[in-house]
Amino acid sequence: MSRSLSSPTRLDSLLRTRLDAVADPAFDRFAEMVRVVLRVPVALVTLVGADRQYFPGACGLGEPWQAARQTPLSHSFCQHVVVSGEPLIVTDARLDPRVRDNLAIDDLGVVGYAGMPLTDANGEVLGSLCAIDTEPRVWTAAELGLLTELAASCSDSLRLRISNYRAEVALDRGRLLLTASSALAATTTLDEVVATVRELFTGPPEPADVSITPLGEAGPATEESLSLPLPGRDGPIGTLTLAWKRPHHADEEEQAALATLAGYVAQTVTRIRLLEDRRTAAATMQKALLTPLPRHEHLKMAARYRPAHHEDHVGGDWYDAISLGGGRLAVVIGDVAGHSIDAAAKMSEYRGMLRTLLIDRHEPPSALLRRLEHTGRALGLDGIATALLAYLDPAPTGGHTLTWSNAGHPPPSLLTGGEIEVLGGRDPLLGAARWVSRRNQTRHLPAGSTLVLHTDGLIETRTAPIDEGMARLHETLAAHAGDEPEALADALLATAASGEDDVALLIVATPALAIS
Repeated sequence: MSRSLSSPTRLDSLLRTRLDAVADPAFDRFAEMVRVVLRVPVALVTLVGADRQYFPGACGLGEPWQAARQTPLSHSFCQHVVVSGEPLIVTDARLDPRVRDNLAIDDLGVVGYAGMPLTDANGEVLGSLCAIDTEPRVWTAAELGLLTELAASCSDSLRLRISNYRAEVALDRGRLLLTASSALAATTTLDEVVATVRELFTGPPEPADVSITPLGEAGPATEESLSLPLPGRDGPIGTLTLAWKRPHHADEEEQAALATLAGYVAQTVTRIRLLEDRRTAAATMQKALLTPLPRHEHLKMAARYRPAHHEDHVGGDWYDAISLGGGRLAVVIGDVAGHSIDAAAKMSEYRGMLRTLLIDRHEPPSALLRRLEHTGRALGLDGIATALLAYLDPAPTGGHTLTWSNAGHPPPSLLTGGEIEVLGGRDPLLGAARWVSRRNQTRHLPAGSTLVLHTDGLIETRTAPIDEGMARLHETLAAHAGDEPEALADALLATAASGEDDVALLIVATPALAIS
């Protein structure tokens, strides 16, 4: 029966022996026993791959072959043993039509040859235990019987190595699945999933490539690859494909382990898709909440929002600006506690209510903040928030009048003629207590003033005091005193804290010339 040298199952068994063109003491002893018992100059334990043969056991080979311990198949008699599955007995290779053109006759001096199959537990022929003579040799029945017995013992040694390999691989697979479960839990993108799966395989035969293909798209399909369905609630959601550098046969145990891994990957892919959908929805929600700044006849404005590094990419920080009648501008900066869609939802309620009150009521900032707090409490809006509400009104004598009330929010900074001032005066947070007394503050803004309102993410970190953040803010303000609001906003955001918290920033600049 003719057999293929490239049979995946046979090559897989060869790989599991973990033998190569390197001397192995146990198999060198088998070669030495053959040489002594059969009185031959050369004996080999030969394993035959798809494109070469190699000798983990060798005795009597001349150089350079003894050192190299391998030859191409052009020098292989043993390949005939593998292909036929039968012993190969040659009296004189120079006259034998099966091998007379083989290059080993001249290069290795092979003339007499007797080779017995070496098999795994499934009967796959992996190579040959062979006796070689440099002269014609008539092999006796007794010699061939001894060689057959030694080949059986040598095959047992190969099977033991394969069995040990399987036991070690089973242990490694268990460890792999345990590692996979925790490693995949830390991934947030499909690229990270692919990289994590690739890193899980550290021993032979590790895949050369890993890919995840969505349902409906064709992945690679070759004898070097294995595609596993990614199970979903309503059917497969895609495939996990592992590709090897050479044909690879996955036995039942390996397929079961890889199917379990595919299940872990499927759960991770589903989680990531849900997270991406949530991020998209959150980003859309945040964009809808942070409406464009209004155009104002005299004042210039710029605003920025940067989410913290968290899953939803949204938070409770907000800014707002509303043009009112008579050239009045209302500006708001606020922060609802939390970094999530829930915080963003509460922020939207506060923001919407305050917008309505600003349009409906012409009251001082402190009164509107008290009304906002009362309305939120009446509607069951829990949680605390900080907020600063301010009006900018054209002043009769030029410049603008700033009137504000601060509910526990970081104080704004005012840049005037190169001087920087912190506008203090803070009352308790929104929602912190009932019947809070709130005050109004007033400050004249000369022509050419710049007002900077921000949330605490611009200046605070977990490791540095807030004074350092304020100092950094003021250094940047001083360095960019002549910049337009848009450029100044970019500069302030670039030097902001490390991204541990959301940042909202609103800049208002009065015209350089007084309004007549």
